[in-house]
Amino acid sequence: MTGKVVVITGASEGIGEALAKVVGAQGNTVVLAARREKLLRQVAEEIGGKTLAVETDVTRRADVEHLRDAALQAFGQVDVWVNNAGQGITKPVLELTEEELDEVMRVNLKSALYGMQTIVPHFMLRGSGHVINISSVLSRVPFVAPRAAYSASKAALNILTANLRMDLAAHPDIHVSLVLPGIVRTKFFEHAIGGTPNWHQVAGAVGSQSAEEVAEVIADVIDNPRAEVYTNPASADVVRRYHEDVAGFEANLRKRG
Repeated sequence: MTGKVVVITGASEGIGEALAKVVGAQGNTVVLAARREKLLRQVAEEIGGKTLAVETDVTRRADVEHLRDAALQAFGQVDVWVNNAGQGITKPVLELTEEELDEVMRVNLKSALYGMQTIVPHFMLRGSGHVINISSVLSRVPFVAPRAAYSASKAALNILTANLRMDLAAHPDIHVSLVLPGIVRTKFFEHAIGGTPNWHQVAGAVGSQSAEEVAEVIADVIDNPRAEVYTNPASADVVRRYHEDVAGFEANLRKRG
């Protein structure tokens, strides 16, 4: 992959930052988006080359549209749009407030919807493009019950992604991919509403990865578009076993928890 214009939300740290550095090192133009402009500019300086930092609150449609317009004004096109921004929350289902659920849905689901609705018309005009939505293995298996709202938002993202792909069936050069990381060693846990749950049962089942390892998988998806990929191959087997025997799998999880 080289010479593409890649927009990445949530690019100030974690997976987004790591991905920006990987695709930048490959000779691509990188547009970084997040709310923390100072951190974005630091990442852009580290990457060098053709980069653009755009302060963006992805929960505001106007900000997302501004991000697209800034990228087009600077570089004339967008080839890849990565909806990566996300927010964790640690609250059991029965303790969730409406405000907490709304906030997680705004950050994890609606922001991706804004991204898709904002950039796909550009892709349709060009006749090509690639949307990549970053989900989570927690959208498929309830490893960490207190992550219920986060998992629900990502499960909703999964089906929105699949249906967008169906909607674009008549446009074979516009790709829509879903990427599902497992446990990733970043500061994401520190930023979660309600703190960090016990995630060791997840790591024990599928292991953990660095942000750089996940970024390499996403970069490969850019090079070789496919509908869906787990960044850790072990996750796919765990998800398959879960759906083969939901009750039995959950019973084992409770024993280990």
